[in-house]
Amino acid sequence: MPGMNLEMTFDDLKCKTMQDQLGQKPNEEKAKGLHCLSSWWWCPAAVTLGILCLGLLVTTAMLILQISQVSDLLKQQQANLTHQENVLEGQILAQKQAEKTSQESQRELKAMIETLAQKLEEKSKQQMELHLQNLNLQETLKKAVNFSGPCPQDWLWHAESCYLFSSAPSNWEKSHENCLSLDAQMLTINSTDDLEFMRQASAHSSFPFWMGLSLKKPKNSWLWEDGSPLKTHVFSLQGAASPTHLSGTCAYIQRGKVFADNCILTAFHICQKKANLLRVQ
Repeated sequence: MPGMNLEMTFDDLKCKTMQDQLGQKPNEEKAKGLHCLSSWWWCPAAVTLGILCLGLLVTTAMLILQISQVSDLLKQQQANLTHQENVLEGQILAQKQAEKTSQESQRELKAMIETLAQKLEEKSKQQMELHLQNLNLQETLKKAVNFSGPCPQDWLWHAESCYLFSSAPSNWEKSHENCLSLDAQMLTINSTDDLEFMRQASAHSSFPFWMGLSLKKPKNSWLWEDGSPLKTHVFSLQGAASPTHLSGTCAYIQRGKVFADNCILTAFHICQKKANLLRVQ
């Protein structure tokens, strides 16, 4: 009995152990099944997250690269703009300098034109004044009391002579030729009465008038055109008593006084010829 009990006990123990093992196997399989079930849901999520992270990394890298390129492009454009601004600023400065130079030149030219215009206006006024003086002289001569028939038109009559005041200046030789062409000679003054008449006749004019008196060689004496000598008691030459010039020295009357100067100078002149007293009625 005891031996059977022991045998049974061992057998029972063995069976129990097997049962325990059999009972444990389904539990392990159940635990393993739960583990596999949990891994099946997380693996795709992990893969997806990995892909997303990789995509984000790639996208981020591309964005960084594009940002770097854009930044370089912006820097280049900024440098170009800065260069263009410098060039434009230089052009503006050059243009301003050119405008300033042009304005200065225009001001100088304007001042020069104004000066020339002023001088031209003054010259015109002087010529007009001379012309008016000449007209006044001619009018005065025409209205003179002693003007009458014994002398041609525009000639002034005094005593036994007719006198013509020229309207254009010339040198002494040309004046002499002009009087000869009018069948006359240049002015001769042999009396204080003639001198006073000439002084009154030319009172309205400040012009010099050649007369027929010149310094003749070889004796260097003052002679009239007809060869008669100068009467020193009638008048005296103003200035140098005997001035000499290579082209000759001639006398002219101005405001009633007689002067001597170079014969090549230009001045008005006075022609003189005898009056036709036979025509007086």
